[in-house]
Formats: sequence, structure tokens, C-alpha cells
Amino acid sequence: MTNHCCEAMNRRVNVRCHQHDDLFACPDALIKFSAKFQEYGLIIHDGGTSSITIDFCPWCGRRLPESQRDRWFDELDRRGIDPSEDEVPTEFQGDRWLAALSQD
Repeated sequence: MTNHCCEAMNRRVNVRCHQHDDLFACPDALIKFSAKFQEYGLIIHDGGTSSITIDFCPWCGRRLPESQRDRWFDELDRRGIDPSEDEVPTEFQGDRWLAALSQD
């Protein structure tokens, strides 16, 4: 589990609703965290799954980690994997791929 910048962010990212199975359907869910991209976003409650990427924590003001989205796609491309057509390996569905790269 990722340790976020402050306790308020930890609570918001890890909110679990007993009424809604889908994070985007819950009005109490405000923040989406993508472990594989290391991105934070404000959830847009419009019936879809949109969010607006943020660079700073709304509660403590700290700069959030730089997005790894481009690096994720570059690493898959380097391995000859097209995520729109090929099955994405399990280690790339979370943040394990980042840890593996830092060990190389």
C-alpha cells in the first residue's frame, strides 16, 4: 500500500463506501490514485470515470510525485507490448514495475 503525503490524503485515497462498489459512483470519493502511473486526480462526478490530474495535495500543499505515465508506456513499448492490443503483464497493473526498474 502506498504511503501518501499526509494523513488527510491517506484517508481520501483509501475511502471505502458501503453503499457504492464503484469509486466514481460515491459522492464521498474525491481523489483517485493510480498506482501504476503514480498520479493523483480529483474525481469528476458526472456519471463517468473522469478525473483531473493534480500536482499538489489539496490538504497539506506538498508537491505530489511526478507522473510516471510516459515512462510506463515507454517501458511497455521497450518490451514490445501494445497495451491497447496486448495483455499487460501483472507487474505493470500496479506499482511493482517501478520498484523492479529501480533495482536494475
